Amino acid sequence: MKSLIILHHLSVKNANAIAGLTYGFPAISNFLGFTHALSRTLQKDHGLVLGGCAVICHQHAVQAYQPAGWGDYVFALTRNPLTKEAKTAAFNEEARMSMDVSLLIECDFTSYDFDFDTGSTKGDIAWLEQYLTQKVLMQRLAGGTIQSIKQVQFAEIPQDIEKRDQFNRKQLLRLLPGFALVNRPDVLQAHHQALQASNPDADLIDAWLDFSALKYQAISTEDNPNEESKASWQRIPKPASGYLVPISMGYHAISPLYAQGEVASARDANTPFRFVESAYSIGQWISPHRIHEIESLIWRYQCTDEAYLCKNLYQPAKSTQ
Repeated sequence: MKSLIILHHLSVKNANAIAGLTYGFPAISNFLGFTHALSRTLQKDHGLVLGGCAVICHQHAVQAYQPAGWGDYVFALTRNPLTKEAKTAAFNEEARMSMDVSLLIECDFTSYDFDFDTGSTKGDIAWLEQYLTQKVLMQRLAGGTIQSIKQVQFAEIPQDIEKRDQFNRKQLLRLLPGFALVNRPDVLQAHHQALQASNPDADLIDAWLDFSALKYQAISTEDNPNEESKASWQRIPKPASGYLVPISMGYHAISPLYAQGEVASARDANTPFRFVESAYSIGQWISPHRIHEIESLIWRYQCTDEAYLCKNLYQPAKSTQ
């Protein structure tokens, strides 16, 4: 990674808030897909290719409400137009949300690798930033409409270690207030091993659900409680500390790879076909001021024969274990 393109404060409306079994924030694949679409446009016009991206959320709001003023939330759905037979169209549950996010997109090129005939390096960088601003506003992010962007910044990463540390610190502090999303499979694995110590039949999904579900247990105040004893309900804390959330991180194969045209009604008859299911993990929202390397925040695709996953290189500090 030689440079960064930083999209400061993308204001997005009506983004998809459901990601497989999770809700509240788009899947990370939505942001990598957005970056890939922007990269294809940039490559077509100027031969420059973008890589992965980091996601920092500054503000978000799911369009949901409590019908009775308390209890469970339900999504605020829209009434679609009537069908051509003048009948009420069927409802498809669509969760929408508004969000204010910043994206850090990695680049393997510097200002020496492009020339837009402005007569100076600063002019070329300003031209690229203006070009990206126009292209970003023409795209969608997680199905939502990008209404505005505060700033597009192209920044080269210094090669000197001391200067690079200062660069990382400066850029990350500019993203405050906000939280960066990182991958935490280590927390999930540790909790799974703890469950298996007491219950050898515990599956990985049991450990994952402990991070997803809101659980309470009854605590009796009597020494020898029975069915008629009074008890108080107390919330069971999450298996680990921190702003931990369940996330959708890609797809995993559930069938062999079929030859092109072998599966009926496939979207593309010229491409091999495989059935997949969403893959899940545990993510953590971390304040950027606690991060030392921007590199650890960058999400990238990792593809194998069986899986299509989104991962980053974040490793927690030993002192926080």
